[in-house]
Amino acid sequence: MVFVLLYLALDGVSFIHPLHGLNITPWNPAPALGMVFLVRYKKAAWGPLVLALLSSEALVRGLPALWWTSLVAVLILAAGYIALGSALERHLPPTQLLDDKRTLFSWLVLVAVGTLMVSYIYLFVLRLLGLLPNAGWWQAMGRFWMGDCVGIAVMMPLFWWLSCERGRLLLRRALNLESLGYAALAAMSLWVAFGFGEQHGFKLFFLLFMPIIWAATRQGMAGAILCAALLQVGVIAAIRLFHYQDAPLAELQILALAMAMVGFIVGVVVDEQNRTNEKLRQSLHLAAAGEMAGALAHELNQPLTALNAYAGACAQLVARGETGEQLQAAIHCVQRESMRATDVVRRLRDFFRTGETQIESILLPQLLGHVVQPFFEKAEQHGIRLKLHPTPEVYLLADKLQLEVVLRNLLSNAFDAVLSSPRHQRRISVSAWEEADEQICICVEDSGLGLTSEKAINLFEPFQTADSSNGLGLGMVISRAIIETHGGELWGEVASHGVFKLVLPIETAEAREAQAKRAESQKVLSAD
Repeated sequence: MVFVLLYLALDGVSFIHPLHGLNITPWNPAPALGMVFLVRYKKAAWGPLVLALLSSEALVRGLPALWWTSLVAVLILAAGYIALGSALERHLPPTQLLDDKRTLFSWLVLVAVGTLMVSYIYLFVLRLLGLLPNAGWWQAMGRFWMGDCVGIAVMMPLFWWLSCERGRLLLRRALNLESLGYAALAAMSLWVAFGFGEQHGFKLFFLLFMPIIWAATRQGMAGAILCAALLQVGVIAAIRLFHYQDAPLAELQILALAMAMVGFIVGVVVDEQNRTNEKLRQSLHLAAAGEMAGALAHELNQPLTALNAYAGACAQLVARGETGEQLQAAIHCVQRESMRATDVVRRLRDFFRTGETQIESILLPQLLGHVVQPFFEKAEQHGIRLKLHPTPEVYLLADKLQLEVVLRNLLSNAFDAVLSSPRHQRRISVSAWEEADEQICICVEDSGLGLTSEKAINLFEPFQTADSSNGLGLGMVISRAIIETHGGELWGEVASHGVFKLVLPIETAEAREAQAKRAESQKVLSAD
């Protein structure tokens, strides 16, 4: 009953400029409500739709002398709408209706072709029943088709969204301050287009594209749907207010349809882009979690191994009845290693979650030595000549743990790159040298295939992973984020072999002295 009442209300409001007093008007939004009802409830909607059409025929237009002719015409029209609704439900699953460009264009084609066929059959029946003069058949055909096509194409998205869970989003968009802004622009555009447009042949109608493009660009499909419906209602209101005759109605409706389709296309593209960006953010979070897991696995290996050894030593001392200094020393070592493991987890978690770093003064040779040392055993197993060149004695003001993550990622990539080469050609080298402006350049080279120009451009793009011979993955995105956080740069060079470089600022003597004074002050405060 709610559906029937709404259908009657829409049909009554849009019953303007009827041709021969029939259901042939320049705008017919009621079938849009019928299409949504049919797609939602399928066969259960057939009866209410027929009742709504009969009620409209009786209450809005009035039955002719031969009531059975209206009954036949209504049944034919209802059958046409049911066929169109079934086609929409069958070819466009409700979960995907108007969600992407493909379904949007498919829906528009179905609506255009379906309303054309329904119009032809319905008006042909009206002609046979003697309700439509032969002379005005083609004019009636064009008007009825345009009225139904525009009414469904413009209003069906609004009714569809209001009938599902997206209605809440639509209402939030409608109550948004920005929505009030494009509504005001729409009202102004309508006033200019119709207030001055008639004397210029409606050449100012293009102004109506501005608010709908604004709404679609900013709010996606929701904004386009709202603005399209608002503009369509505004166009019909202007037609009634300014008492336009039949001549310009078809032209105005075609322009309104084009305006709505432009808005829908922009809106669906914006929504697709937003969904892609959201998936990208989620994937980057997963990538960060993977990098964090790898870093944790490596960093926790040493403290956990030490914890196991010290815990075994404690057990042996307790078994021997030791309660003195040796047991206390072993327990102190267990506490120290557990704190170290806790610190590793906390610092990596803080960085991958908030980007927070713990800055300290790091001697570069010690940093590189600590990172490269575990790889020597792996290099020997795979026949790789791994060489660490002499390193300048400079200090870096950085987060040691994060830099170790980056360097290990570069070395892992280098190992992956050389494994496809013959054993006698597998070489990896790590070197560093000072550059101008108090910077240090660290270079990791390998004998792999290297980067092409295309791969170098896409090296740090998410999901632009190279093949396994180059060993490049999402870890490079995370690594660059870490290096840039430290005020440095990371890049890969186009070469016949693998060359990756990172540049970091060197800690100056003044900065080291200031850091030492702060550390001394903290010790004094802790002692107090």
